[in-house]
Amino acid sequence: MDEKISYLKAKDERLAKVIDAIGDLKIHEFTDSFRFLVYEIVGQMLSSSVRDVLISRLELLCAHDVNPQTISILRIEDLRRIGLSNSKSSFILNLSQLVLEHQLDFSSLSEMTDQEVVNYLMKVKGIGIWTSKMYLLFFLRRDDVLPVEDVAFLQAFKWLYGMKNPSRKTIEHRCKKWSPYSSLASRYMYRALDTGLTKVPINVFLER
Repeated sequence: MDEKISYLKAKDERLAKVIDAIGDLKIHEFTDSFRFLVYEIVGQMLSSSVRDVLISRLELLCAHDVNPQTISILRIEDLRRIGLSNSKSSFILNLSQLVLEHQLDFSSLSEMTDQEVVNYLMKVKGIGIWTSKMYLLFFLRRDDVLPVEDVAFLQAFKWLYGMKNPSRKTIEHRCKKWSPYSSLASRYMYRALDTGLTKVPINVFLER
């Protein structure tokens, strides 16, 4: 990772300041595609705190073993009772059925290109570009993922560059210099937000 960090710091002075302020990142490894996607569906358009509460309730409902079998025996009413919307409940049950019926093969995804993974996952109801990119970034740990669809990422980006309402084109152009390590840069953006770093004016770091 040192080589990647050195590359990013050389390419982006602002990001370099953030990297120095945060230090090394602890990268969590996910091992269960089904559970990861279920949790991402649960967390769509929700704050991390609300997401964590709902996930805890779901884990309790499944006796702390969230898998296609334990999900498949549930009803929409069961999922609705813990606070999930009707649509998310339906998406999660559908996902479990696809896996149990062998219509969804997670083992093949690691051999696909990023775009192929996105295309494959987006065929599943409830999985869009955001969820697919989260899978690429956090589960498959691909190197060059830029999650421009993610509100949290956008919030950190605006802080880093002092922009109010940048267009997607502007964001992609500004972040182009992060490639081929956009994923690592994005992780630092998330970390800056999680640690409250983005509450400090960016100029404070630039003046150091």
